[in-house]
Amino acid sequence: MSQYIANFLKGIGVGSANVIPGVSGGTIALITGIFERLIDAFKSFNMTALKLLFKGDIKGLIKHTDFWFLLSVGCGVLVAILTIARIFEFLFAEYPIYLWSFFFGMILASVYYVGVTIEKWNWNVVLAFIIGTGIALFVAFGTPAQENSNFVYLIICGAVATCSMILPGLSGSFVLVLMGNYQLIMIDAVNDLNLKILLPVVLGGVVGLLAFSHLLSWIIKNYRDLTIAVLTGFILGSMPIIYPWKNDVITYFGSEAKVTGYEYYFPEMNMDFAIALVIMLIGAAIIILTEKMAKGK
Repeated sequence: MSQYIANFLKGIGVGSANVIPGVSGGTIALITGIFERLIDAFKSFNMTALKLLFKGDIKGLIKHTDFWFLLSVGCGVLVAILTIARIFEFLFAEYPIYLWSFFFGMILASVYYVGVTIEKWNWNVVLAFIIGTGIALFVAFGTPAQENSNFVYLIICGAVATCSMILPGLSGSFVLVLMGNYQLIMIDAVNDLNLKILLPVVLGGVVGLLAFSHLLSWIIKNYRDLTIAVLTGFILGSMPIIYPWKNDVITYFGSEAKVTGYEYYFPEMNMDFAIALVIMLIGAAIIILTEKMAKGK
């Protein structure tokens, strides 16, 4: 039972991260040690699973798909998305710098702890790291599209965002910002439980996730160091999105305002900065302690 509770709490961490533009649920999954197991579980929904289902071998199906693990993590993700979205909406409105500082510390520390798992550094690995960083920076400084509630586009949003959510360093929520539908899906539709919007997004997410997990699993197993290098680059390249001291650059599309970039600035050395720095260190300390606990276990 304790294992399922632990997986549920890890799911809450993954779900909470996916609500925040710029923070990657895949990073949290990687840090908490469930990333590869998640990918393998998603990949298990294949022809073998269908055969077990049609044969009525429910026990075999549950074992093959690692069902109880997925259920406990999935419940945590769902709880986080339905509840944390409202909490973060308040915190981002009232204490944005403090909240971004907390996540900045967490993600900065995770760059080291993910990168250190690379067994052998060579030029190929270094190049993969640079490419990963470049891709994440390109995403970070991309220009958002306009909001679009078209059924097919919502399916595409679900597929692309969900695949991004399981990649450390790439935020599914920020991808939705770039695609123009973050406010529509993650705030309005989630808080209002608008199934007309949510169902096509979920449909696209499920299809995209099942297809992408097979490819990602194969890449990890055959090119592990290169994959981890790219993922570490993704995490590092996402840091500008999470940097606490920035102002939104607002562009108006007709009567609609969108964040299309950021103006960065260095903070004043005052009490607010000191508090933010302490919060940042707390975020980093959580990752360090988590890593030490994992090694001890």
